[in-house]
Amino acid sequence: MTDDRLIVALDVPDAVTGLDLAERIGDAASFYKIGLGMLTGGGLALANELKQDHGKRIFLDMKLFDIGSTVEAAVRGLSRFDLDFLTVHGDPHVVRAAVQGASGSNLKILAITILTSLDRADLDACLIRDGAVPDLVIDRAGRAFDAGAHGVVSSPQEAAAIRALPESFEKLIVTPGVRPAGAAFGDQKRVATPASAIGGGADHIVVGRPIWQAADPRAAAQAVLAELP
Repeated sequence: MTDDRLIVALDVPDAVTGLDLAERIGDAASFYKIGLGMLTGGGLALANELKQDHGKRIFLDMKLFDIGSTVEAAVRGLSRFDLDFLTVHGDPHVVRAAVQGASGSNLKILAITILTSLDRADLDACLIRDGAVPDLVIDRAGRAFDAGAHGVVSSPQEAAAIRALPESFEKLIVTPGVRPAGAAFGDQKRVATPASAIGGGADHIVVGRPIWQAADPRAAAQAVLAELP
């Protein structure tokens, strides 16, 4: 059975390209992330096809944020697709609404702590309160867990500290910003290798460009898996 700790991010423009990539990767990956960038390019249709026809697990990365009733309605609709993970922003009112919308389904709600592309200067520009980024991530994770989140999304650099929270017991930690040894960081600022992310307490790692930009995506996925402890 393929190790589903690796989630391959299908950060490509449309469903046709995404399906071709998944077929090239084949049984080297069993879990895929589909995000906002593909939403208008058939992303939901691809998610359903990969789930129903190919037996893949699906992480729908929508990062929902709105008033509670709207979030609840959106999640209730998405839960009908029988997907696995869905992201929302980690504000407690958003998390509570999303969990309510997912009730009765197997959809797991993951709360975004702080995007892995942001550092303290970015947070200052957004008027986010003072404090070191790791401290803010841990605080947001704890609040999201208290609001009912099934898990959180954080950089691998904060995974160990989140795992140490009592509230994290039996919760999921998913870490983007993972780069194989020697890979370029791209637009990520808080990164780690696959082995250190899993060793730090992450349940799943998300890897995109190092796989889908590779000449041989299947071999690239296998190389990431080979780094996992």
